Amino acid sequence: MNKKLFETLRTLVYAVLIALVVRTLFFEPFNIPSGSMKPTLLVGDYLFTSKYAYGYTRHSLPFSLPLIPGRVLPSMPERGDVAVFKLPADGRTDYIKRIIGLPGDTVQMREGVLYLNDEAVPKEPLGTFIDEPSGREVARFRETLPNGRSYEVLDMVENGAHDTTRVFEVPEGHLFLMGDNRDNSLDSRTNFVGFVPLENLVGRAEIIFFSTDGSAALWQPWKWPFAIRYGRLLDGIG
Repeated sequence: MNKKLFETLRTLVYAVLIALVVRTLFFEPFNIPSGSMKPTLLVGDYLFTSKYAYGYTRHSLPFSLPLIPGRVLPSMPERGDVAVFKLPADGRTDYIKRIIGLPGDTVQMREGVLYLNDEAVPKEPLGTFIDEPSGREVARFRETLPNGRSYEVLDMVENGAHDTTRVFEVPEGHLFLMGDNRDNSLDSRTNFVGFVPLENLVGRAEIIFFSTDGSAALWQPWKWPFAIRYGRLLDGIG
């Protein structure tokens, strides 16, 4: 084999191995395809998740290869973390929501107010949020969890389908997660998602490294600079 070609192939193999190690052990990129986490995350946001934040499971590996039994170097998530996880129903689909309930907690929605362990979570009105791309004004609030973590949520519909729920008792080894866009989120309030096993966690969302509003197609490079949401670049996710 030509020496130059061999060196090129070896460099490519090294690059792929390094990328796999970084993706498996440290950081993995994800993009946001839906509005369930508005206003925290918008469609077109690209973010990094820390793979080491909660420990490692088979879902830390490419294609969720079953090479890691249980959890290795486990760490309990905190209420308020934004986390990527595999949908329990299929173990393949990536979802991103906010961790609300830990094992042993009770969670309930009552007329749009979140109750955690039978205590109302403070909900402060913040005016409105302009929803893209419709331009519709949506009620915006700030919730503050008992551990002091606060974040913004949207209330698009009064008395929505999941504004009042039964009491959910989070079983051991599981979490209760919700979208910040409360009326437009398939999350633990629904049977479709339900309680999420700790083993299904992929990582904690850390930072937005790129964001586009979708107004520029791939074949329109002259529009690319105008489609970037520059104000969201390198934003931390809280």
